[in-house]
Amino acid sequence: MEHFEIKKLLLISLSEGESRDVVVKGWVRTKRGNKNVAFIALNDGSTVANIQIVADLSNAVFNEDLMKTVSTGACLCVKGSLTKSMGQGQNVEVQAKEIIVYGGANPEEYPLQKKGHSLEFLREIAHLRPRTNTFGCVLRIRNAMAYALHTFYQERGFVYLHTPIITASDAEGAGEMFQVTTLDINNPPREDGAVDFSQDFFGRQANLTVSGQLEGELGALALSKIYTFGPTFRAENSNTPRHLAEFWMNEPEMAFYEIKDNMDLAEEFLKYLVKYALDNCREDLEFLCNMYDKELINRLESIVNTSFTRLTYTEAIDILKSSGQKFEYKVDWGTDLQSEHERYLVEKHFNNPVILTDYPKEIKAFYMKQNEDGKTVRAMDVLFPAIGEIIGGSQREESYEKLSQRVSELKINMHDLWWYLDTRKYGSAPHSGFGLGFERLLLFVTGMTNIRDVIPFPRYPQNAEF
Repeated sequence: MEHFEIKKLLLISLSEGESRDVVVKGWVRTKRGNKNVAFIALNDGSTVANIQIVADLSNAVFNEDLMKTVSTGACLCVKGSLTKSMGQGQNVEVQAKEIIVYGGANPEEYPLQKKGHSLEFLREIAHLRPRTNTFGCVLRIRNAMAYALHTFYQERGFVYLHTPIITASDAEGAGEMFQVTTLDINNPPREDGAVDFSQDFFGRQANLTVSGQLEGELGALALSKIYTFGPTFRAENSNTPRHLAEFWMNEPEMAFYEIKDNMDLAEEFLKYLVKYALDNCREDLEFLCNMYDKELINRLESIVNTSFTRLTYTEAIDILKSSGQKFEYKVDWGTDLQSEHERYLVEKHFNNPVILTDYPKEIKAFYMKQNEDGKTVRAMDVLFPAIGEIIGGSQREESYEKLSQRVSELKINMHDLWWYLDTRKYGSAPHSGFGLGFERLLLFVTGMTNIRDVIPFPRYPQNAEF
C-alpha cells in the first residue's frame, strides 16, 4: 500500500466511526503511555505537526522487545487505520496494526532526546538538527523562498544564467577569496621567488567566486534580462552572526534598466517573496513566531503592505546627524553606513523599508555608473527592519572611457578585466542589477538571528565538519 505524507493525512476530515487503511512513515518525536497503550508522535518532515500513532499493547504484535526499540529518533513504518481522534490537539490519528522499525536510536546516545536544546548546541550537531521542529521549519521556508525566487523571474521573462564558481576575477575587489589550485602547497613551483601559477591547472591563479555579477552583465548585454542564483564564497575571518564563508547569492542583471527601474524591480521582488512565504509557509511561520519572534508575522505583513521610502545617501546622512541618537560609529558624509545607522533609518525614523541611492563613489565598487556631480554613483541599497541592508545594487557604468578610468584610479589590474571592459566597446547599453544575499532574506523571513541557522550546513572559520 502507498504510504501517505503526514501533511496530507492531517488535512483529511473523518466522521465519527469512519476509518481508512493507511501506511505512514517517519521519525519518532516522543513516546508516552502506560502498560496498556502507547502514544507515539511521528513526524516525516512534510510539516511541523506530528501525527499521533496509537498502539494497543494488548495486541501481541506490539511485544515488549519491539516497543523498546520505538524510542525518540527511531524511524518507523506504521500500518493501521486513520480514525477521528478522540483526544485534543489533532483531528485524526492512526490506530496501529503493525509497526516496523527501519532504524533504531539508542535513547542513551541519541542527542535529541530532550526538548529545548539551544541553537548553539544544535550547530554542533548540524547533521541531526534538521530533525528538530525549528530547523524543519527553516529548511521548508528556505525551499519555498528558492522556488518563489525562480518563479518570480521566470514569470517576467528572465533567463537563468549559470555563472562560474571558479574565477580569475574579484568582482568586489575585496581580495578575501579562497584559492583553487592543483599545485603542491608544500612545494609549489616558483619563478623569481614567487609561485609560478603558469604551471597550475588553469595556467593562472584561480579562486572561488564572491559574485556572479560581472559574468551576469555579459549575459544581460545579449539576453536583456538574466538572473543568477548559486553559492558564493568569501574567505573573511569573521565569527559574527551575520557572516558565512559559503553563502548563496541571487543577482539579476537587466539591459536597458536605469536606476529607477532597478529600484522598482527590487521592491516588487522582495514583496513577492515575503507574500509567498505568508501565503505558503503559514504553519512554519506561526511556529517560529511563537517560539522565537512574536512580531515576525506582523513584520512580514508590513513589508507587503508598505511602500519603500526612497532617498539619497546625502539626505540620510543629514537625518542621522540631526537625530540626536548616539551611535557607536560616527556618521559623516563619505563614511560607509553601519548596520546601526541603517536600522535607525528603517525602524525609528521612517518605520518602513528604505532604499538609499547616490552614494559617494569612494565607498562603492568600480563598476557603478558615475553621476554628473563627479562625487557620487547610481548605487542603491535596500534596507529592512531587523536586518539592515538586504539588497545592494546599482546602475552599471556603460561608458568604456569612464569605466577604464575608474579601474586605473583604483589600481585594479586591467588585464584581468579585459573581457568585462570589452563589452563597453561593442554595443554597450545602459544596464542595472542588484545582489540579494539569500541567507539575509531568510534571516528576515524566519526571524532567526544568526545566519548560521538559516543554511543547512554552515561554513565559517574553523568549521567545515561535513
